[in-house]
Amino acid sequence: MMKFKLDENLGQSVAQILREAGHDVETVASQNLYSSPDHALIMHAHSEERCLVTMDMDFANPFRFPPDNYSGIVVFRVNSPITIVQIEHLARVLVRGIEIESARGKLWIVQADRIRIYDR
Repeated sequence: MMKFKLDENLGQSVAQILREAGHDVETVASQNLYSSPDHALIMHAHSEERCLVTMDMDFANPFRFPPDNYSGIVVFRVNSPITIVQIEHLARVLVRGIEIESARGKLWIVQADRIRIYDR
């Protein structure tokens, strides 16, 4: 089981997929953290020992957000046009990945057919 914080760009269906897989999920929306600066958001997630799940590609930069400084960063990489079906598929890819390995202290780029994992 992992603890996740979903960014505001991910909906309730992603939260439900993760919860049904047995994970603890909080959202930016439920904690009224809309429009928080990136650094504040990642620090908030880390203070709760939660892995941040987002579609914000700024978090995919390991030099700006070194993954080993945080409780994990998962970035969904989606092709345009973005659909809820694509996002839900990526959530299921994430669930399968977490069954094999923890994202704690790592950066995961989740794509439709694979997960790229960065750790230092």
